[in-house]
Amino acid sequence: MAASGSSGEGPPANSKWLDAHYDPVANLYTFSSCVTLADLYGDGDCKLVVGDLGSTGHEMKLKVYQGMGLLSENALPDLPVSVTTFLMEQHEPRMPAVAVASGPFIYVYKNLRPYFKFTLPSLELNPMEKSVWDQAKEDKVDLMSMKEMLEEIRENAEMPLSVQSLRFLSLDLPEMESFVNQYKMQAIKRQTVITCMATLKKNMVDEDAVSCLVIGTENNEILILDPEAFTILAKMTVPSVPAFLDVTGQFDVEYRLTVACRNGCIYILRRDSKRPKYCIELSAQALGLVRVQKNIVAACSDEMLQSYTQKGKKLWVISLPATPVTMGLLDEKFQSFQAVLVALANMEIHMYRDKNLVNVIQTQDIVTSICFGRYGREDNTLVMTTKGGGLIIKILKRTATFSKGDAAVGAPVAQSIKLNVPKKTKLYVDQTLRERESGVAMHQVFQTDLSRIRLMAARAYVRALECSMTPVSESLQEPLKMNAVVQGMGPTFKLSLNLQNMSETRAVANLLVTFLYDEKLYSVEKPFFKAPMLVPGLNYPLVTFVECLSNQGISDIIKVFVLREGATEPLLTAHINMPVSEGLAAV
Repeated sequence: MAASGSSGEGPPANSKWLDAHYDPVANLYTFSSCVTLADLYGDGDCKLVVGDLGSTGHEMKLKVYQGMGLLSENALPDLPVSVTTFLMEQHEPRMPAVAVASGPFIYVYKNLRPYFKFTLPSLELNPMEKSVWDQAKEDKVDLMSMKEMLEEIRENAEMPLSVQSLRFLSLDLPEMESFVNQYKMQAIKRQTVITCMATLKKNMVDEDAVSCLVIGTENNEILILDPEAFTILAKMTVPSVPAFLDVTGQFDVEYRLTVACRNGCIYILRRDSKRPKYCIELSAQALGLVRVQKNIVAACSDEMLQSYTQKGKKLWVISLPATPVTMGLLDEKFQSFQAVLVALANMEIHMYRDKNLVNVIQTQDIVTSICFGRYGREDNTLVMTTKGGGLIIKILKRTATFSKGDAAVGAPVAQSIKLNVPKKTKLYVDQTLRERESGVAMHQVFQTDLSRIRLMAARAYVRALECSMTPVSESLQEPLKMNAVVQGMGPTFKLSLNLQNMSETRAVANLLVTFLYDEKLYSVEKPFFKAPMLVPGLNYPLVTFVECLSNQGISDIIKVFVLREGATEPLLTAHINMPVSEGLAAV
């Protein structure tokens, strides 16, 4: 493709792109999912296919560009949601068909002529809603009763109402009668619409292999369509309405669907899975989704670009200088180079390889759609449309290479500044020499001290077991666990003992609980009592009250013993550090 001179100022001397064409009044209003590049006639000359939304939401058209000019256009009955090309059959020459998703329909064009229209299957109707319209058909219900019944169904039923009923409820009373008379004889139906569309190879990975259509619908479903009969081969459900789709693999072998939904999550589905296998929670709503090899990159509305593995593990997050508008994938096959293109609201296109910014493209307007691929005879062509309806075409130079330092902005400057590390002092050098010369001796001393600490800890633990000072008993017949809690500010305290049987099958009975304390300082309500039978796994709170007899502001330790009847050594011992009492109670 020859470069056009209509692009205004020339590119910088170090630019990696050639300005091929710029038409600010091309009247193309679209977004990335409605732009694709394809060899429509099988002659090696790729065309630009655009689903144009029209400047005011009217005059929607399917436009095909060749070179700098418009080749053909077809009127569309509704706003396009997605445009893609796919091969329906293996016959020569390999001429792909164009699929345009619009509302509940997919319009298929072959040789740029209407070929087939696929309609999404109708959804199940609410039987109560159907009954209301049947009564209206037979004039058995008045308008106010009909409105009340439909409003009640809308509020209480889980199944949404049809568009016909919702339209009826939005009308004023004078308009309702004419609306009912016009539509009561027609069969009501509940229809969903398409939100996104992609292609999936049927059984081969070749570029010119037969592909299936994968569509996302407003009722949280993902459908895979047969390319010849347009029957539904597979149906999957996601928790929210899908907004962006990325597909890899082959339908007959193994495939993976990556779906970004309106609830701010990305779901990953695999073959034969009716529900998502992995879920990625984004920091905000996704504005674009691109797969780079096996990693997922999403641009979010909070000006963040995030990358995840195909199993949902976060790899990196970087902050963007402006709000992202759309994004696309740059796949340069000659150098095996892949990068993410992000169009920003500050009229810049940022190119990221992994998390490194490698190139920045300045544009004349905010870019709303990006498409990179073969256009005409050029393999590496970047096609963009702008918010004002302009068309920008750039060609990547054959000598272009990308590295981290190519972009003017990117990592903070502080990361490239050397730290002011202080010089090595004489003390540091002497200590280093000492460690080199006496390394073996120092290691032996360290190991000796470590062994001594372990021995001291083991001896202390044995003494605690022998004195029953641990919170868990060492007896295998009565494996008990106890902890004590003191509540209150004094002079009366509530002492709660939580006793638990740690055995799996055996209950413990005939246990006694007693206290050892200074009788001049404390008075225990029940200094000695029998514990109930302890069932395995249950926690038994044993409560008694302790009264402080001194007003000197001193405290002491109360020892709690859990004993077995007839035994001289306690099973458990607990030392309770009593808090200082507020004073004696008033007499």
